[in-house]
Amino acid sequence: MKKDNLKKLIGIVSVIVLVNIIGNYFFHRFDLTADKRYTLSQTSLDIIKKAKEPLYVDVFLEGNFPPEFKRLQTETKQILEEFKAYNPNIIYQFVNPLENPEEAKTIMDSFIQRGLTPVKVTVDDKGKQSQEVVFPWAVATYKNKSTKIQLLKNKFNTSTEKKVISSVQHLEYAFSDGFHKITTQKSKRIAVIKGKNELPDILKADFLQTVRDNYFIAPFPLDSTKNNPELFEKALKTFDLAIIAKPKSTFTDQEKQVLDQFIVNGGKTIWMIDAVNIDMESLNKTGNSLAFPLDLGLNDMLFKYGVRINPILVKDLQATPIALATGRQGSETQYQKYPWYFAPYIFPESKHPIVNNIDGVKLEFTNSIDTLKNGIKKTILLQSSIYTKKVGAPTEVDLKTVNEKPTAKDYQSGSVPLGVLLEGNFHSVFENRVLAFKDNTFKSTNKPSKMIVISDGDIIKNQVDENGQPMELGYDKWTGQLYANKEFLMNCVNYLLDDTGLINIRSKEVDLPLLDKEKVYEEYTYVQFLTIGLPLLILGLFGIGFTYLRKRKFAR
Repeated sequence: MKKDNLKKLIGIVSVIVLVNIIGNYFFHRFDLTADKRYTLSQTSLDIIKKAKEPLYVDVFLEGNFPPEFKRLQTETKQILEEFKAYNPNIIYQFVNPLENPEEAKTIMDSFIQRGLTPVKVTVDDKGKQSQEVVFPWAVATYKNKSTKIQLLKNKFNTSTEKKVISSVQHLEYAFSDGFHKITTQKSKRIAVIKGKNELPDILKADFLQTVRDNYFIAPFPLDSTKNNPELFEKALKTFDLAIIAKPKSTFTDQEKQVLDQFIVNGGKTIWMIDAVNIDMESLNKTGNSLAFPLDLGLNDMLFKYGVRINPILVKDLQATPIALATGRQGSETQYQKYPWYFAPYIFPESKHPIVNNIDGVKLEFTNSIDTLKNGIKKTILLQSSIYTKKVGAPTEVDLKTVNEKPTAKDYQSGSVPLGVLLEGNFHSVFENRVLAFKDNTFKSTNKPSKMIVISDGDIIKNQVDENGQPMELGYDKWTGQLYANKEFLMNCVNYLLDDTGLINIRSKEVDLPLLDKEKVYEEYTYVQFLTIGLPLLILGLFGIGFTYLRKRKFAR
């Protein structure tokens, strides 16, 4: 009997040793979840392979949280465990930045200045409710580079549970994108078109600085093409992407030909342009302003590519607020928030990787876009809500309209396209036309390309603080709201230039089953039995059965 037991023991130990030896040569992790939420994509694995030295991740999800944030904390730990399992150079820690009450105020201010905005959550402890400040952020550092990583998706008008689900879906992309920024050498080149009375650099500084982390970026003086158009056309072709941000001057035929040949030969473009001339700065000064059509000379060019931007303002009942002065209390001006229907709050419905699972985007005095049939693939990225009203230009815009009480009956234009992705082989606007300048390399069509057309130049505009420094793109200092403008535009850039497949991680869907609280209250006794009584019953039956079999075996 003892010999048999010894043989069994030796056999078991041998199998364990053999499995460990095999495990040293063959690494594999098993993900038993139905949605494979812990299975990293090949793109993520390729990114973390680049970390040849320690990559530190500080996660600020530590403290006294409600259950929803505990879930986000747990999921964050597990996804970081997956990254660490494939590359031990990834070192992470969870930190409570407000652990020391004496330094909490100073630390909180420094975090906010870095763009690490906190959220307030309600904690229920034994029937007592209290407010806690949470920083749902992480900071990744590799060598001398660091980047912030947003962990909580601030979905508008949704419960905390749904925000957590959205955030968990976003975790792999968020960390992979952050690791990519600090471990990958720049290669792609971006040209920022200048010389067309576009937005000044200070008002698009946050976006440009963020882009500069991953790509080479340089101004391109398009207005100088008149001196030597052939040279400037050749120079623009050395770039991978051109950004046109809120121009106000008319484009000449020479300038259009330079841009056109860049596009026809595979160059990517992001157009952020207005068809109506009006902005909040002039409106705030006088209280009212005339909005009139703005002709940039691009209509024939965009029409040839497959879109038309109309000189029509879009008003939307799903709007962002503005803060207007309503009086003074002592020495301080009092402000009140009003919905501003000329500034739609856009929640993308498309499942395209650019907009999948992103928060609301703020537009301002945006125009309607028509898509035309021409063989180019078109994807609507941004569109207004179904409660939309079109206002033709010229028209007077007055701040007093905030006191109006519109009804759904007045806003029945339906959803209007405001941002469109175009993909395919574009045909030159100068096809079968006289060229603006002689070009021996002219092509009527050549390489496939992509472009994104957005009918709002202000989508890229950041605000400026009291010291004249640019604030984070998407943050409104007057209302304290943070919109997803920067995330959307960075997704646009990544999609147009992405050669790593990083953007496709955004399409990952994760299913986090949550308890239906109302159903639990309705069937409280049944749920108690299911969660407490049934496991105890099964354990008791198992114990009785085990005892019975043991007695039966040794009774002999």
